[in-house]
Amino acid sequence: MGPHLIFQRFNRWLKSFALNATDTRYALVEACLIGVLSAIAALILKQGVGWLGGQRVALANQFGGIVVLPLGGLIFGYLAGWLIETLSPTATGGGMTQVKASLARYPVPLSLRVAVIKLIGTILVLGGGLTLGRRAPTVHIGAALAAQLSSWVPTSPEHRRQMIAAGAAAGLAAGFTTPIAGVLFVIEELMRDVSGLTLETAIVASFTGAVVSQILQSSTFNFPSSLLELPDIAFSASEIPFYLLLGILAGILGALFNRGLLLSVKIQKYLNLPLSWRIGLMGMASGLIIAMLPPFFRDNTGLRIDLVQGELEWSRILLAFVAHFFLTILAYSANTPGGLFGPALVLGSALGYLVGDLEEFFTGTGTESTYALAGMGAFFTAVVRVPVTAIVFVFELNTDFNIVLPLMVTCAVSYIVAESVSKGSLYEHMLKARGIYINEGATGQDFLSKLTASQVMQSQVETLSSDFTLDEVIQAMSTSSHRGFPVLSESKLVGIVTQTDLAKLKKVPGYTPLWEFMTLKPITVQAEASLSDVLYLLNRYQLSRLPVTEGSKLVGIITRTDIIRIEANHLQGDDTTINEVVPDPSYIAYQTRAPLVGVGRILLPLTNANTASSLFKISAAIAEQQNQEIECLEVITIPKHSDPAQTPVITQHSRQLLQRAERLGRQHQISVHTQIRVAHDRAQAILDTIRERHINLMVLEWNPNNKTPGSVFGPVIDILIRKATCELVIIKLGQEEESYPHSLDKDTTWLIPVAGGPNAKRAIELLPGLTQLYTRPRSPIIWLCQVFSPHQPTPDYQSLEAKAKQLKEELERPVIPLPIRSQSVTDAIVHLAESESCDVVMLGVSREGLLTQVMQGNIPKNIAQQVKSTMILVRGKLDN
Repeated sequence: MGPHLIFQRFNRWLKSFALNATDTRYALVEACLIGVLSAIAALILKQGVGWLGGQRVALANQFGGIVVLPLGGLIFGYLAGWLIETLSPTATGGGMTQVKASLARYPVPLSLRVAVIKLIGTILVLGGGLTLGRRAPTVHIGAALAAQLSSWVPTSPEHRRQMIAAGAAAGLAAGFTTPIAGVLFVIEELMRDVSGLTLETAIVASFTGAVVSQILQSSTFNFPSSLLELPDIAFSASEIPFYLLLGILAGILGALFNRGLLLSVKIQKYLNLPLSWRIGLMGMASGLIIAMLPPFFRDNTGLRIDLVQGELEWSRILLAFVAHFFLTILAYSANTPGGLFGPALVLGSALGYLVGDLEEFFTGTGTESTYALAGMGAFFTAVVRVPVTAIVFVFELNTDFNIVLPLMVTCAVSYIVAESVSKGSLYEHMLKARGIYINEGATGQDFLSKLTASQVMQSQVETLSSDFTLDEVIQAMSTSSHRGFPVLSESKLVGIVTQTDLAKLKKVPGYTPLWEFMTLKPITVQAEASLSDVLYLLNRYQLSRLPVTEGSKLVGIITRTDIIRIEANHLQGDDTTINEVVPDPSYIAYQTRAPLVGVGRILLPLTNANTASSLFKISAAIAEQQNQEIECLEVITIPKHSDPAQTPVITQHSRQLLQRAERLGRQHQISVHTQIRVAHDRAQAILDTIRERHINLMVLEWNPNNKTPGSVFGPVIDILIRKATCELVIIKLGQEEESYPHSLDKDTTWLIPVAGGPNAKRAIELLPGLTQLYTRPRSPIIWLCQVFSPHQPTPDYQSLEAKAKQLKEELERPVIPLPIRSQSVTDAIVHLAESESCDVVMLGVSREGLLTQVMQGNIPKNIAQQVKSTMILVRGKLDN
């Protein structure tokens, strides 16, 4: 297999993957991969720093520290700075500011190059002896790897942002084997986003990173087991003053640490030296200082072990604390690729031992190791300002719940004191120094990210069948204003065909089947996807339209024109074209879901247990004919002052009614979904269901005896007639016990008045399903009636006869054309319905025509009130 063929297959795989690029399952798989890569990077970093640092210490012992340590710091620091300056300037510093800025949607580069250069640079500076940690770089590397992976896999900007957050969590978890702290750090400091996908991907990536890191042993912090596996951690009320003291000291010293660091950064910026010389000179200065200190300072790892074990005398611990304090500031201020997590924890443990020694001096009791752990959390809090993360972080390191109370006391006090001395996170200040201001209170989402595809899409979609031929496709396109059509096979989306596809066909016979030249497995977007995701996919693949799906079901289509229209309306301050959620939406208190096997969905709101079976029969007849599912809805209304999501309601009666509908669905072999909604307004709850469940058709019951002043059909139906975008079938059940759909084993007649128009045509299209309930083959007889004015000179009888003939062939039932001359349409239809004892009267009406005619006291309502038989009113879908 040649490279060209492999590349083509890889491209096809990427395009196929794009079909579900925003699917949560694929995001979780990607998060797992990010966790594995972060753990491998942590292992490489650990081994590289360990080897290079060991070589440096060995040379210092052999040739003298006063020469080797400054020279090693200069060479390795200069080399790291030159590498970063030349190949990837974004790889400077600890990396937290870059990740935080990227998550705030600033254009900060994160890529594989950044990850590799960061890895090499960190190994050089830490192996060269600079007093910094390797965990913050691991966070940066994890985020960069996630960003690179997201750029390889077809996705969206919002999805990429969530993957970067997952990479950051995985990096921290891989560095310390603390998966919960990794997730909390992302939420508390970096992103402050608790949306579902962000949490899911961060948890999966963090967990995977921690597990793989534990297997590879890449996360060892060099803490002794005597500290992290304490058998005697205790906390008593008498120790509270000393823990308060520890918290106060950690808060003050941590705030001073941040201030000193920011001051050093300003000085470095003022000197304006190249990065290579800055890091090299700081490495040389650090090496010189360490060479003049006692020998145990030469081994950075050994120094940390001595500090956290507390085996040194208090004077040496104090000296080490002071030296570590200033050496870390010195190293970090040069924008060196290293972190503050490790140094903050080591400084905190040293401070904790000092306070523990102080307690033992005054009281003769105390557990110094407990103070060391509490000090770690307190100093970490004071530096990074993430108290919750600090508590969980140290707890995960020790896994003893007894340490939580000391941690909570010291971290809370440390945070309050540090905020009083120097307000704000260190990373926020460093971002501001770079001219980046992040508003934590803002949502961080642009206009397009707040909208979903279902709010903007066109739900009325012209589709083609996969068994069409080229001639039929050309004919369909010539009579439509659309330039592309989704292709369905057995109710499932299998392709899309556009004018561009047709333009590529030359000398192709007209009988060529559509499936041979259509685009197979087209890129789609889920209904809940954000508009920014939609725009990204349109731009990435240079498409003009995207089918919108719910599972494998086509529910709409969205085009560039739709997005431009929404943006234009937004700029003009007009968002009325968007199907926005109402301020007090309805709340789903109960629901069941059946298999998604239909091409569409019929909504059946149930209000009366006595008529529910009859309405279900009618809905099932339509559903069977059109291969649709049924969504049964029961709405429980509550007072306006109550919150739908928090008001307790009794659902037993409603559930029994819905369970009855489910049993009827199984008898008819139709998928039946059910739900109970709690709402202030019944009409709004129904509109919410239409929007959320992508309803194609709704069957409503109208009881003319329920009269409401000022309304036509009643307040609920009037609102739905005006606002419901789906097709409406309004049913007034007959007054007689044998009225349709009850007694079906009899000879009867239906009266269908026609006056042209799409809704009358749509009413006739429903007849095959509605009439199939009858058991007799020649029942019902259809009277196709058209009322002409007596003053009309030459009525078009031939058109009526042609319609009757065509309908007769479709129904295989008697269809009789019946032209009538009358001054009153209402009188003519009522008289005919009564004289022929019609079982059903069926009308097709428009939204405007229906309400206008009713207001004038004209056709539909008057007919329904006067005839005793069942009446069916059909109103087609509304334009978006």
